Amino acid sequence: MAKTKIKAGLPTRQQILDFITNSDTPAGKREIAKAFGLHGQDKILLKALLKDMSDEGLIDVAPGRAFHRMGGVPKVTVLRVTDADGDTTWAVPERWEAEGVPVPRLRVREARGKRSALAIGDRILARTEEAGNGWIAHPMKKLARGEELMLGVLKEEAGRLWLQGVEKKERRNWPVSDAGGAQSGDLVLAEKAGRPPRITAKVVEVLGDPFAPRSFSLIAIHRHSIPNIFSQELLDEAERVSRLDLGKREDLRHLPIVAIDPADARDHDDAVWAAPDEDPKNDGGWKAVVAIADVSFYVRPGSELDREARKRGNSVYFPDRVVPMLPEILSAEVCSLKQGEDRAALACHLQIGRHGELKSWRFTRAVVSIAANIAYEDAQAAIDGTLDHPLTETALRPLWDCWHALNKARDKREPLDLDLPERRIVLDEMGRILSVAPRERLDAHKLIEDYMIAANVAAAKALEAKKAPVMYRIHEPPAREKLVALREYLKTFGVEFALGQVIKPATFNRILERVGESDFREQVMQQVLRTQTQAYYGPANHGHFGLSLGSYAHFTSPIRRYADLIVHRALVEAYALGPGGLTAEEAAGMERIGESISSLERRAMEAERETIDRYVAAYLANHVGEILEARITGVQSFGFFATVDGVGGDGLVAARDLGTEYFRYDEAGQRLVGDESGEEFTLGQRLRLRLVEANPVSGALRFELPDGKGSAGPSAFARDRGKGRPRPIKRRGRPPNIRHKSR
Repeated sequence: MAKTKIKAGLPTRQQILDFITNSDTPAGKREIAKAFGLHGQDKILLKALLKDMSDEGLIDVAPGRAFHRMGGVPKVTVLRVTDADGDTTWAVPERWEAEGVPVPRLRVREARGKRSALAIGDRILARTEEAGNGWIAHPMKKLARGEELMLGVLKEEAGRLWLQGVEKKERRNWPVSDAGGAQSGDLVLAEKAGRPPRITAKVVEVLGDPFAPRSFSLIAIHRHSIPNIFSQELLDEAERVSRLDLGKREDLRHLPIVAIDPADARDHDDAVWAAPDEDPKNDGGWKAVVAIADVSFYVRPGSELDREARKRGNSVYFPDRVVPMLPEILSAEVCSLKQGEDRAALACHLQIGRHGELKSWRFTRAVVSIAANIAYEDAQAAIDGTLDHPLTETALRPLWDCWHALNKARDKREPLDLDLPERRIVLDEMGRILSVAPRERLDAHKLIEDYMIAANVAAAKALEAKKAPVMYRIHEPPAREKLVALREYLKTFGVEFALGQVIKPATFNRILERVGESDFREQVMQQVLRTQTQAYYGPANHGHFGLSLGSYAHFTSPIRRYADLIVHRALVEAYALGPGGLTAEEAAGMERIGESISSLERRAMEAERETIDRYVAAYLANHVGEILEARITGVQSFGFFATVDGVGGDGLVAARDLGTEYFRYDEAGQRLVGDESGEEFTLGQRLRLRLVEANPVSGALRFELPDGKGSAGPSAFARDRGKGRPRPIKRRGRPPNIRHKSR
């Protein structure tokens, strides 16, 4: 996306940053325009410039639409008191969504001579200012108090109970004033209360054994306040709507439509069918149907079900359970496309050219009866000839033949191609961990993915044709600052990356082709991934950079994503398909809805990631003391993080544990370099580490070098660098050889 050209008279980026940093009051667009005397067209250009600055990671917007420097704290904001050191009270922002920026702690400065009236859990409206390397908060008003709830495990020491938090960064234990019947070793939800230095914890809920099956996901549910219980009133409503008559619909029950999903799928909201197109105008092409559960028929705007679904935003998937967006009678029964059952569907009919291009589309409300629910592995085995499946020739083979055309179109489009492994936690029937391994990537996965992408594109374009509201799935191009950082990083491998070119997904694919199968390929892929922006939902189309698509919406998973439900409603309304269409109120609030569900999606992703980390830590707890093959995944001035090959789970090797030598942090090269030896610890480097701690409750791992000091052994460096000894940073010499991989 081209950046806004600054017109003469408009403030520069730096002038805007200086203004919002030095302003004594919150600075929104109106205040900025007034300060620089902007009117008419200049105000429109200012809005675009502020959008660019937000995309570039320079500024962020606080509630109330006031801007502040990215990673900074709004001028006026709500804070929550968390701790006290001696006579000093500390607080953190109640809301903090700056990706990759640690939550700041602010020192609360109250009126002189007064004893602090604030206790842990208190909420205050405060004016903030940056001072030196930190922040100061000046309380303006005390708000309704919210207790500081904390998840932790009870430990008994010296005859009394203490609360140990489950957070990786929680290093302090709190004395327990009221255990509420809990015992040492129990996982509890506790309330921190009192004033320094007498802050205690009171147990308000006993959650059980933290190491028992299902506890790891329960920790995430409580920590992120994910709603996981449906009220009886809402369950009753779900029961009522589940009995709705399907009404007049297109009958697609004669088609051998199949649903291909993971073997352990909890719901089935999409199914596919394809066949050669007999229309002579589409010579050699295909016709296909992507049938999606018609959730909008059951979940109507303004209903209790709708309000609850919007509050949840999406289903949250853990290894041992799912926290659904909709009650089970809908998500796992009536809306789930099951073999042999008549189901309501919103059908996307596609005409696909022989080269995979989408030639036309239409949407209908239909009734379907799925011919089979097939696991990815079984579908792949049927096509490969290693499994005899009754639908191989009638349903699967035509799907694969049509997919080959879709795949050609995908290759021509050249979306971002990052083949990064996904971890799969395998549990037994009791919920105990059997294994942790990368998830296998089959053609069957790619096939379903490409059919879903085609339907999503068709949904967006169909709504655009009707000039109807669209909830786009937006992925914007990387900000220039991140591209500059990537260029500097690639230089350390002798890989050139010019910033003057038009950046496309294929640009990054070319980089990976140049890297080839080098030892550092995976770390370059990780860095390319970090360069990308985070996708989000919104009504303004900015395209999907990663997929190399101009228009893209999520249409295919309304059981588990509220964004898809909104797109379904928009299609129902735009094409007059019956009840449950998008309301005028929803259409007017699309931006607000998009912001909400984007935030809830980030919450779900964080909860799922943390839970995987806890499972991995539990799995590795049996390997404490062993030396494991690992790879460095992050480098900071205080040390580096590493993950165990084939398993995952990030753990820290602190710089202080690298021996007596001083290690300098090279930010551009993402490495720590020994001042005397030149020994390097670099992002992506393989090495052998001893696991010294694995905490399943927090998900934290801690490693050390095998000999306990600053050497991972020459063989570790030899594997990664092709040298017997790493080079000091000041003597780079020739760059490593790069093998080129032909397409």
